Amino acid sequence: MKIGFVGLGIMGSRMAANLQKHGHSLIVFNRTREKADPLVAEGARWADSPAALGPQVEVIFTMLAHPAAIQEAVLGKDGFLSHLGPGQIWVDCSTVNPSFSRNMAAEAQAQGIRFLGAPVTGSKGQAALAQLTFWVGGEANDLETCRPLLECMGNRIIHCGGQGMGASLKMVMNQLLGTVMATFAEGLVLGESLGLSRKVLFEALLGGPAAAPFLASKRERIEGGNYEEADFPLRWLQKDLHLAAVSAYETGAAMPLTNVAKEIYRLAIREGRGSEDFSAIYDYLAQSQDAQPSEGRTPQ
Repeated sequence: MKIGFVGLGIMGSRMAANLQKHGHSLIVFNRTREKADPLVAEGARWADSPAALGPQVEVIFTMLAHPAAIQEAVLGKDGFLSHLGPGQIWVDCSTVNPSFSRNMAAEAQAQGIRFLGAPVTGSKGQAALAQLTFWVGGEANDLETCRPLLECMGNRIIHCGGQGMGASLKMVMNQLLGTVMATFAEGLVLGESLGLSRKVLFEALLGGPAAAPFLASKRERIEGGNYEEADFPLRWLQKDLHLAAVSAYETGAAMPLTNVAKEIYRLAIREGRGSEDFSAIYDYLAQSQDAQPSEGRTPQ
């Protein structure tokens, strides 16, 4: 099958590589050409724009950083949507707010294009190993058409309902991911300020009822202070918390903890931590603690 892939960042490059490993013919586009070089070296074809890519494929995957990037690739001057024909399928694996996903579905369907919103859960390592989870919103028959392709990239595919429902579940997932990480980081900072060693805190908390399972994977980064080569860059998690807050505003849900957490991540971005793994929020909070005057901080 001829497949188009737009967006070859941390996750998209690995997802596209797995499609290629299963024998699918790829045509690819990325804003930065060199990110496509490994795929092109293995036989993928380069398209000069999303518009040039569209007519040549049966299915297009997008894996882009934020809604504005998707809108540009789809509806912009060189966007692909107006160059597709009835029956072609667009699968958006990006993390976006549900209302945006539904708007994109409507734009596609107005031209007879089949659309699935299929955001993913998983790290870059899981992407490389084809162990992603897809949260799919859209028509069941369109999912069945694309299931063999999704199975090249992931080992769990959940049909969440109609348009926007995959994005809805991903919003909840990443809202929890961001707030839990920030809360755990704050707990570590509190424990250390009380004289507990980081080793004792990790041994006591990880694997227990107060810590989410994913936090164990962040221990090595925190202990070693190694936040480079991010599994999930801090700036993109902050973006997802913002989109969760936007979604809550649209539905009237109250999200006080999420709004505080997203601003903490924003402050970390302002300190130059945006490209680091989102677990660097611990280091940001610890350094902020160290910068405070010690007087008045010792418990009485």
